[in-house]
Amino acid sequence: MNRRDFSAHVVSAPAAAAGLGLAALAARAQGPSAAQRAAPVEGKHFVRLNPPLPAPPAGKIEVIEFFWYGCPHCNAFEPALDAWQKRLPADVNFKRLPIAFANEPFVAHQRIFFALESLGKLEPMHRKVFYAIHTERNRLDKTEDILAFMTKNGLEGPKFLDAYNSFDTQAKARRAAKLGEAYKIDGVPAIGVQGRFYTSGSLAGTADASLPVADFLIAQVRRGA
Repeated sequence: MNRRDFSAHVVSAPAAAAGLGLAALAARAQGPSAAQRAAPVEGKHFVRLNPPLPAPPAGKIEVIEFFWYGCPHCNAFEPALDAWQKRLPADVNFKRLPIAFANEPFVAHQRIFFALESLGKLEPMHRKVFYAIHTERNRLDKTEDILAFMTKNGLEGPKFLDAYNSFDTQAKARRAAKLGEAYKIDGVPAIGVQGRFYTSGSLAGTADASLPVADFLIAQVRRGA
């Protein structure tokens, strides 16, 4: 989903997700994508940051998925992304990062993510947030609706609200937005690698096709290329 699409976007997940699913099935039926058949091409399947961002701490290759809870393509990408990240080698540090292309509902969704993370509830709740927005048509863009959703799913309302409104959560949301800007992300889902490269569904052809491109970029970093 490109930046220009966000301002006019009204969440209608089932149709969008279904369309993306049919496209992915058609691509699979036709065989491997171009990005999978041959080595990815710089400027076509991925972008090299120039200049690169400051290097992450030594010892791990940092891989970041930039996403937005309200993006139907991010929602449809989750199963493939989740399976892929579980197979990553031990020298890769994978994380998800919600970014904002405007104030709301982007910032509210960022704060949901970081509040759940601080409470240790991100893993069981991450997919539930996507489901609420794209299947139950609950936009989760108002504090009262967010709080009702969290309490319905077993979280303590006051405790979640404290985390949601905390200085730490708000600071993390601002840092995430700045990192997205530094990577020059103009649409999601997108994958950044080591502050040096990024790929996306629009570059690779489909969101699923961005995963082998990311594998290629991880190998490039590992080789010092």
